[in-house]
Amino acid sequence: MSSSSRPPKPQSTLDAFISSRRKPVSEPVFTSSEIHDRGSVFVANIYHANTQQEAKARVDQMKAIVHSTKPATHEMSAWRCMVPKPGRSGLGGPEDFELQSGSKDDGERWAGGKILNVMETLGILDAVIIVSRWYGGELLGPARFSHIEECAMEVARKFKDQEELVELRALLETLDDLLATLREEHQQLSSSTSAATPSSSTDSPQASSSSKISLRKPNYASLDIAKARRLIRARESAINSVKTLLAKLRENSDQPQIPEVTTS
Repeated sequence: MSSSSRPPKPQSTLDAFISSRRKPVSEPVFTSSEIHDRGSVFVANIYHANTQQEAKARVDQMKAIVHSTKPATHEMSAWRCMVPKPGRSGLGGPEDFELQSGSKDDGERWAGGKILNVMETLGILDAVIIVSRWYGGELLGPARFSHIEECAMEVARKFKDQEELVELRALLETLDDLLATLREEHQQLSSSTSAATPSSSTDSPQASSSSKISLRKPNYASLDIAKARRLIRARESAINSVKTLLAKLRENSDQPQIPEVTTS
């Protein structure tokens, strides 16, 4: 065989190595604890998925890459995604979207529906849950569905809590901005009122310290749901208090000033 007819040897350059590598594997948002029963093992993973195509890609990834060295007997899955309706851009609000959901048993009849029911119960959206089972050689009967639902429920609850925490943090930041704005308005109105009434006690140390506004924003990265709710109640209470003070200041500023009467 001539050298020209031989297949070219693969290049051993760095560029060839990089180009031959697989795409990065998506990491699950949460993974459940493993359930062991008579040799069988169950575990669930939940991923973000904005479309059915993304959900299918996560399931394919689980089979072909994550569990490639130890294939699961079943990769049962379900997904729920809010997607734009045909011909809609998604900019028109909730009416532009529709719910698309589905499930796959992967050989374990009714299993996908069990997972989908868990997602519907907790209102999970834009996600796919994959429950993997490695068969241990002994039939489990109805117990297998309990294990599937338990694994799915664990990751679904964690996912739901994470979503709620994101919303609570966003609300806290909004309340912080509102409170800062109201305090600034209160400070400005107090200053103008003090300028109009020289006899007021605004030069006292207490008044001076209360007029200072902290511009440093809190860091809510390590906040949990319970503390976030407490902080929201505290911010709402503070906002109402400042609004009450502002109302009183505005009422006083609208009243005509009575000139001082001097006697000769």
